[in-house]
Amino acid sequence: MTISKDFRFPVSVSWPGHQLACARAPGVEKIEIAVPPEFNGPGGYWSPEQLLVASAASCFAVTFAAVAEQRGIPINSLNVSGTGHIGHRDDGRTGFVAVELTPRIETEPDCVAAAERTARACHCLVTDALDVPVHVVPLVTAVAPVSV
Repeated sequence: MTISKDFRFPVSVSWPGHQLACARAPGVEKIEIAVPPEFNGPGGYWSPEQLLVASAASCFAVTFAAVAEQRGIPINSLNVSGTGHIGHRDDGRTGFVAVELTPRIETEPDCVAAAERTARACHCLVTDALDVPVHVVPLVTAVAPVSV
């Protein structure tokens, strides 16, 4: 017999008017979301497009950090930048065609290769759920261990 875990992540979104929406989830602050300026939105708010890229980048960061810890790879610094590319898709619609993630990882000199391998092989639930390619190009540098 197998035991299956079933997780749920409830959110609610309300529309107070104009080009603004408000997202809420239990236990966290609300997020105001608007149409991006690229689509004639007001600017000054997170857009759904930015949130999608942020979800992919943050999912990669926490997944990489967990896997690196399991493998004994020290992380001195980890920053993930992401870019979502929107264009004309093969089905004729406009939408995401790719997401690029660039993790910048600092580790100890003898762990650079392991960190690169781990970053290239790292998959997370969010990026695996996307129906577009997610390209990960890790930039791993060595830093000397801190002496105490």
